[in-house]
Amino acid sequence: MARIIGGIGTSHVPTIGVAYDKGKQEDPAWAPLFRGYKPVAEWLAKKKPDALVFFYNDHATTFFFDVYPTFALGIGERFEVADEGAGKRPLPPIKGNVDLSIHIAESLVNDEFDMTMFQDRPLDHGCASPLPLLWPHEPDWPGAVVPIAINVLQFPLPTARRCYRLGQAVKRAVESYPEDLKIVVVGTGGLSHQVHGERSGFNNEEWDMEFLDLLVKDPAKLTELRHVDYIRRGGAESAEQIMWLAMRGALEGEIRELHRNYYLATTTAMTVTLYEPA
Repeated sequence: MARIIGGIGTSHVPTIGVAYDKGKQEDPAWAPLFRGYKPVAEWLAKKKPDALVFFYNDHATTFFFDVYPTFALGIGERFEVADEGAGKRPLPPIKGNVDLSIHIAESLVNDEFDMTMFQDRPLDHGCASPLPLLWPHEPDWPGAVVPIAINVLQFPLPTARRCYRLGQAVKRAVESYPEDLKIVVVGTGGLSHQVHGERSGFNNEEWDMEFLDLLVKDPAKLTELRHVDYIRRGGAESAEQIMWLAMRGALEGEIRELHRNYYLATTTAMTVTLYEPA
């Protein structure tokens, strides 16, 4: 039986990928961020998971606003890394696991989640920005990614509670998979930030810390918040935090926070956290 062995929360700021590709890991402005990922990468290297289930959002790269799904799951042997206008990144295509992805898709639909399935579509920075900080990629990635895109761009968005329940359904799907696989769930996005309008550049470090604490101790409280609550506290783009709740739902029950790194140097609070079931 497959099992979930841990969870990761991570920002997916596109400039993280740019800085990584330009070799700025030791640059004074970026070193605190990259150092923060090392304990997570070491944990992954030690645990050797077979797959990462990535809850992320597409930034109108693969999907566009004329047809933008609430929940979409990628199925394929490989996923190209999207060129978002700055040229092709020096990363190999991201591995998939077709059998595992099909099983999760079928299980979610049978669990009454109306999923969109996609094939032969690239993954943008929502997934690809943090991935090389977590896993080595030369000559290839050590495992597969099951990408699950969540709509946090075009209203109506799924509720925080719905995302948490999606994570719970993914846990049931994984644990009903007959092959003995180790799975890690990854929630991406956030934390507080706003990149447009009158509050452009807004951050709320106090709220970010409260969110991270509640995520461990009382996630049910976070599921009660409306989108407007997240936006008022953390800025318009902090609605992305509901994707962390999908990761938390997949862990369910009590968890231990093994690592937290919070770095606020630009308009976005860049964060990485690591959890194990208690």
